[in-house]
Amino acid sequence: MPVPGLPAQGGGTRRQPGCDVTDIWDVRAVLLDMDGTLIDTERVYFDSLVAALGAFGYRDDVETLCYAMVGLPGPDCEALLHARYGESFPLADINKAFLARRDEILEAGLPLKRGAVELLDALQSAECPMAIVTSSSRRTAEAHLTLAGIRGRFETILTRDDVTRGKPSPDLYLLAASRFGLGAELCVAVEDSNHGVTSAHAAGTITIMVPDMVPPTDESRARCAAVVPNLNSVLEVLRTLGGFMRHS
Repeated sequence: MPVPGLPAQGGGTRRQPGCDVTDIWDVRAVLLDMDGTLIDTERVYFDSLVAALGAFGYRDDVETLCYAMVGLPGPDCEALLHARYGESFPLADINKAFLARRDEILEAGLPLKRGAVELLDALQSAECPMAIVTSSSRRTAEAHLTLAGIRGRFETILTRDDVTRGKPSPDLYLLAASRFGLGAELCVAVEDSNHGVTSAHAAGTITIMVPDMVPPTDESRARCAAVVPNLNSVLEVLRTLGGFMRHS
């Protein structure tokens, strides 16, 4: 579907080298981050890690450290913890406490982000190919999508297990585009984190950011076609500029 230059709400308008902002973008697929974008899990992760660290006496400025982890794959988060606390850091014990707290919270259910159902319904009605592109492991992705009740909507799921380098490397988005036989420039990517935006932009996608826990940096705003408050706004951008019809 042809997509005119998307306005960056609050972030300026994306300009590509050699392109005017009124150029038509031919969008063939939509690539969706999972945690914090479709599913409201980032706060669960954040609160669980803060609680686990606190239980072992790590309380000094831990929230700043945990914010820095938003959007990063697990191994990168572990590297940050070791860099902060040293090689003697009890990672295995912290992980055990983190998982226990996370699972306790998840027993109450895993909510979708505002507008997720409407966006997925519209993409399916438009017969637009879509994929999950997540920094989570495949096991976690399968579990979270199932808990949130949307696993059956996706045939294509790309996780950190599918690449050597996770986000903010572009590899996951490049692989996702290739699964559809497309160049990344023909795909819209929807992300909530600065690390995710870096990944999607580096791959060459048309990137839309829906900030979750961490606000967009100036660099992220410059990389995005649009920065919008929720998934309903993503759908409005696609309806207005991407050829999606309104459905009753």
